[in-house]
Amino acid sequence: MKLYTRFELAARTTRELHVLIRILFNELAKSAPESAERRNALASLENVEAEMACRFSRGLHGP
Repeated sequence: MKLYTRFELAARTTRELHVLIRILFNELAKSAPESAERRNALASLENVEAEMACRFSRGLHGP
């Protein structure tokens, strides 16, 4: 599982971020406890949520 950074996520559309959340949740569900894949999925989810919160606070979340 790839770790998505805030820098990478800033270049994606809000729609792409919503799709990525679904993918990350699926990867999280498939991952073994204490695995690197699970840690990356969790960290990536946190980064996506932070990016979306930042966009929402700036009014850039779209319709």
